[in-house]
Amino acid sequence: MICQKAAVGTRAFGVTSVNEVVGCRGVASRKKGEDMSKLPIKPAGSCRYDEVSLGEIMLRLDPGDLRIRNARSFNVWEGGGEYNVARGLRKCFGLRTGVVTAFPENDIGRLVEDFVMQGGVDTSLIRWVPFDGTGVATRVGLNFTERGFGVRGALGVSDRGHTAASQLKPGDIDWERLFGELGARWLHTGGIFAALSATTPLVVEEAMAAARKHGTVISYDLNYRPSLWKANGGLKGCREVNRRLAQYVDVMIGNEEDFTACLGLEVEGVDENLRALPIDGFKRMIERAVSEFPNFKACATTLRTVKSASVNDWSAICWYDGAFHQAMEMKDLWIYDRVGGGDSFASGLVYGFLTFDDAQKAVNYGCAHGALAMTTPGDTSMANKAEVEKLAAGGSARVVR
Repeated sequence: MICQKAAVGTRAFGVTSVNEVVGCRGVASRKKGEDMSKLPIKPAGSCRYDEVSLGEIMLRLDPGDLRIRNARSFNVWEGGGEYNVARGLRKCFGLRTGVVTAFPENDIGRLVEDFVMQGGVDTSLIRWVPFDGTGVATRVGLNFTERGFGVRGALGVSDRGHTAASQLKPGDIDWERLFGELGARWLHTGGIFAALSATTPLVVEEAMAAARKHGTVISYDLNYRPSLWKANGGLKGCREVNRRLAQYVDVMIGNEEDFTACLGLEVEGVDENLRALPIDGFKRMIERAVSEFPNFKACATTLRTVKSASVNDWSAICWYDGAFHQAMEMKDLWIYDRVGGGDSFASGLVYGFLTFDDAQKAVNYGCAHGALAMTTPGDTSMANKAEVEKLAAGGSARVVR
């Protein structure tokens, strides 16, 4: 377990500075002479981990075909916006991944750990905290999620107060050991974890500063969740936190709502119901994003038009090295469970960059992996690499015997 005693007190984001947290002067710069337009991907042999995710992992309770309010039994899965990326990279693409999170030391925490182990993600970076006996001080979060069907949209109801991960604070994790000694080629985190408390954005900033110092690529999925920001400053707080963290990011990921809510970047031609997603509008938005945040080396967004809970149009675009790359357009894609589709897009995108350093392949792999993940239940992908490669190359759903 890579943890240490807290170096600073628990203070609201915007009061404690990253200088206090990690002892560095602002956002660290890359190495002299480096091509600032390219991702500085380290060779695999130089690091223990291909990718590490920072975020919370919850138990997802799935009522299947029923409603949460009427169900008498639930299937249980693990899931978390940041963790799902690490799991997809390990289980589908075979990379070496780990997750930084926290659990209470009880059987529920160990249950989630068992799910993580089944997914092949390294658990040695997990911080274990004492259980108080009732969950008043610390607990595992629960996420009740309906899949939706037809005109009834998917529904998520969180029960995640006082979770162990939300109480992580600067100084709890030894980032120097992780990034400086063990080594990680890529760090992924996002706006869900940053929204959990006053201290989690500080932990994200601390991790990003250390990762940047050691040449680790940083990706961030904005993942806007109004319900989480309600208790943490609302839309104003969301924008303040995400715009500050964006200064560290190499690869920014999101959808149309994410970029507008989290960074204040409007997409032209999009109505409030997102009935149409004009690609030119997204390209202009991304151009504004990379102009405002010149540290962005890549910027990707999924394109989802929701015709019903069961049928979506699905695609994605990625800006890299001054050019746009669009994935295949999947019209009338049938959806079994949409939750985790964006996370699986992110893991496919990361795999494409880590393996090929090719933005077109990256966005194609991301789009294909996200589509396949939405054909099975649960937050995490059940696809394998061969299936992703087949779909990314234009393959069909004909039977495989």
